[in-house]
Amino acid sequence: MIQLILVGLGAGAVAAVTFAALAAGSTLSMLLFYLAPLPVMIAALGWSQWAGLLAALVGTAALAAWFSSLFFLVFLLGLALPGWWLAYLALLARPTGDPAHAALDWYPAGRIVLWAALLGAAAVVLALPTFGSDVDSIRDTLKEGFGRVFRDRGPGGEGPLAVPGLGDPEPLLAFLAMALPPAASSLMTMTLLFNLWVAGRAVSLSGRLPRPWPVLSDLAFPPTAAVLLVVAIAGAFLPGLAGMISGMFAASLSIAFAALGLAVLHALTRRLKSRAIVLSTLYAAVLLFGWPIFAVMLVGLADAAVGLRGRFGAAGPPTGPPAAGGET
Repeated sequence: MIQLILVGLGAGAVAAVTFAALAAGSTLSMLLFYLAPLPVMIAALGWSQWAGLLAALVGTAALAAWFSSLFFLVFLLGLALPGWWLAYLALLARPTGDPAHAALDWYPAGRIVLWAALLGAAAVVLALPTFGSDVDSIRDTLKEGFGRVFRDRGPGGEGPLAVPGLGDPEPLLAFLAMALPPAASSLMTMTLLFNLWVAGRAVSLSGRLPRPWPVLSDLAFPPTAAVLLVVAIAGAFLPGLAGMISGMFAASLSIAFAALGLAVLHALTRRLKSRAIVLSTLYAAVLLFGWPIFAVMLVGLADAAVGLRGRFGAAGPPTGPPAAGGET
């Protein structure tokens, strides 16, 4: 019990310091900000859900004491509690019902990915009232923010707004203001998934992870996931806040289906001798160009709809070494 409390206190303090580094405004501080859920997840996965919850509350209390504003709510609602909940789900298990074996049926990894998408979008939705009460006011506030960024980077930092290569910067600012909410939802989803993966690997290597490491190429979504994505995409065409919020959930769910698509491609390439080259090229294309992620998402959506792995016989051991980070 004492160890659990000490771990929770220590992890909460580290998470608070990591998150508070955002105030420095440097590139390194931004990277630390995105790692803020990591100590909470490690505490929850390696010790217990109570250690993770204590870490989330301790970090929140520390930030509330250091900052007079509601800055701590961003940490609590956007990173700490979602991180704790994902770790909690990862530890959920139930008996298989087979009396001859004492194995456990662990909470499916695919559902955890979907939870990360929903929580990532919800975290950004909760932040919207700080920018305005309707779509126009939110986008106007975001446009002003981008305008200040361009002015600060320009010569003198004052005067009329000018973007090199553009005669009229207003269309660019309007586009950025429109694209930021869904982009932020996608980034938050990736942040939660990345931190959970790192926390899981770290705790697994230490021997404290209760559940076996999942075979990531076996990742699967329930049938309702595809319906949820289609509904969110359709809702994005609605006017007003409903359309904006639906678009944010559509963006987050798209990241989840991109993760599913990568799992499908890992499974379908198991028998290829050039598997390592194919997958390396795919990841490089996604990192360099970005747009191939949409093709990967469509692969995930197709698998959820028609079962690509079952139809094309992806079973069988990989011919090459597994990708870094565990079984694929």
